[in-house]
Amino acid sequence: MSRPTPALDGPAGAARGRLPDDAHDGFDRLTHAVLAAPGAGRPAALGAVLRGLLPGTAGVRWLHAEGLSPTSRASDLTAAHWLSLHEAWLAHERAPRAGGRAPGHGPRPDSRHGHAPGAQAIPRYY
Repeated sequence: MSRPTPALDGPAGAARGRLPDDAHDGFDRLTHAVLAAPGAGRPAALGAVLRGLLPGTAGVRWLHAEGLSPTSRASDLTAAHWLSLHEAWLAHERAPRAGGRAPGHGPRPDSRHGHAPGAQAIPRYY
């Protein structure tokens, strides 16, 4: 069961209006994550919010590229910023994830003893 998404207003709503219909769901997830982030009674700093949305230093790099400080708030974003952030977020969503193995790379190595094949643990002399 899906919940109705509240209508976005301001720059985020303007940015959403520029996107094709099939991109609205993803944009809504992104804006909800940014706008609903906890911030001790005030909107959270974008640097902290983006740390959870974009991998590694991508959030800080995006802020720098857009000329924004990590302490900027979501209310500081323009429609162009929202569209740019959405593109950066989509690039992350499409990126391969760590921990998964690509198919076709052969069987997993035999690691019954916790090391790569042919490697041995250093003997302990007591």
